[in-house]
This record gives sequence, C-alpha cells and structure tokens, in this order.
Amino acid sequence: MLTPLLIAAVVGYFLGALPFGWLVARSRGINIFEHGSKNPGATNVRRVCGKGPGNLVFFLDAVKGAVATGWPIWAVALFPTEGSKLARVDIGSFNLVPPFAEFHLAVAGLVAALIGHSFSCFTKFKGGKGVATASGGFLVLMPLPLLCGLGVWLATFYTTRYVSLASMLAAIALPIAAFFFKQPNLLIGLGGVIALFVVLRHRANITRLLNGTESKFVKKPAEQTPSR
Repeated sequence: MLTPLLIAAVVGYFLGALPFGWLVARSRGINIFEHGSKNPGATNVRRVCGKGPGNLVFFLDAVKGAVATGWPIWAVALFPTEGSKLARVDIGSFNLVPPFAEFHLAVAGLVAALIGHSFSCFTKFKGGKGVATASGGFLVLMPLPLLCGLGVWLATFYTTRYVSLASMLAAIALPIAAFFFKQPNLLIGLGGVIALFVVLRHRANITRLLNGTESKFVKKPAEQTPSR
C-alpha cells in the first residue's frame, strides 16, 4: 500500500504544481507575481487580465484537482485487477464510494495536489490558495457537500463582494455539510484540515478585512458612448 500511496502523492503534487495562473497571465505578457495581489489564483488573474482568463484559470485549477483525486478511482474502474472491486455509486448521496485502497489513494492525491498548487516547484515554491483545486477534488469525492459550500460562497460573495471571505466561509461550510450528509470520517476530517489550510492561506486577507482595506470585487462600469 505504501508504494501506491507514494505514486498517488507524487502524481498529485506535480499535477497540482502546474502553474496555470502564471501561464495564462504570462501568455498575455504579464508576470502575475508582480501585479495585483501577486497571487497566481483565478481571482487575481481575473482582476489583472480580465474575466475570460480568470475563469479559464479557475477551470484549469479545478480540473487538476479533480484529476489528481480521481485517477486512482478511474484507473480501477477501467482496469480492475484481480480481487479489486469496481467503484460503486451511493445512490442516496450521489457520491462515488471507491474501494478502501482507492479511496485512500484519492485522498493522498488531493492533499498532494493542494501542496503542489500552493508551493509549486515550477514557480520557486510560490502558488495560489487552493480553493479551485480543492473544489475539483471534492467534486469527485463528495459532490453534494461541495454544492453546499458553493451555495455559501455565492451567498457570501453577492452579499459582500469579498471573494476572500466567500472562499473562507465556503471552505468552513464544507466539512459541516459533509458531517450532515454522513460522509466517511476521513472526508469530514480532510475537509476540516483543508478548511484550516485555506483560512491560513488567507491570513493577509483576514488582516485587510479587519482593517477595512480588503478589495471588493466590483464590476467595472460600462463605458458610455460619447454623444455627438
């Protein structure tokens, strides 16, 4: 079991370390580490480069989290070995419930992907805050609790216009929702650890929120055509 765990962790780290925020901004001639909040996450890319690039970064970061988490489950489903069972679907919660070994490999992949995303070897161990990558991983492991977290994010963002606050509250809501949906204890615990990780990665944002200096995400007013 140790060797598969190590493989899942290594693959997860290098997938998570793919610096999509830096690459997308760089394709537009911008070093994202020198602009805005100097964070390569989707929010800063969107603020600096525009809506399209920001949404693309969020999508790509979520995909790498989903792949890092899901490939052990999908590999067993597609290429079952002797004595292994195919991943099954729990109809009551709409969640994948993989066999014991693949479940732990998926968790290892997600944790490693978050570490890779936040401390990427490709960008001198600088990285994002892990919200999109974690979302992709939890979409594979427990989609309904993730949807609850998404609801909290949307409600907070459209009420306050603070992306950072919405991200932290959504992360905190995830393990709570996992508990009420009766997810495995490992996933509830993982959700709690990742929530703490996300909050710690937002330390600077928390300081700005308390000081009233955190930037709100406000739509730019449309340019008016000059009258003739």
